[in-house]
Amino acid sequence: MQSNSEALVERRARSQREIGALVDSRTDTLSLLGELASKQPFTPEHDTQVLLQNFCESLIDYTATAHFQLYRHIDEDKERREPVLKIAGDIYPRIAEITQSFLVFNDKYDCEDHCNDLSQLSNELSALGEALADRIELEDRLINVLCAPRGPE
Repeated sequence: MQSNSEALVERRARSQREIGALVDSRTDTLSLLGELASKQPFTPEHDTQVLLQNFCESLIDYTATAHFQLYRHIDEDKERREPVLKIAGDIYPRIAEITQSFLVFNDKYDCEDHCNDLSQLSNELSALGEALADRIELEDRLINVLCAPRGPE
């Protein structure tokens, strides 16, 4: 049987792994965003389409990772720390809005090798990059509170 102290150490280690997975996922997404942006002006060449497909997949993976690594615990009412709940409540509406913009982008451009109309991609990629930066800033606020030293539980 685990002591409270051991259970706390295990939860903290799991939280650190989950946050690490989130940071890795968003780093991959940012890398692909930069690589894709360097392909401007966009033409419907096979290489651009493959890169765009990879970016869309990474964006959705990152979005899902954030949900499952950060927000699910809060949604399931497993979080007891008031500062974490406050920050989560403050940022979640904007996170949900940004998530919706990611899904709209993905629905439009997740088209493997048959995206021929890339005329709006530059503008939409720019807006998506700004939304991604906003989301990362919001997530970092939550991560900082999640990783703050805790008092006795």
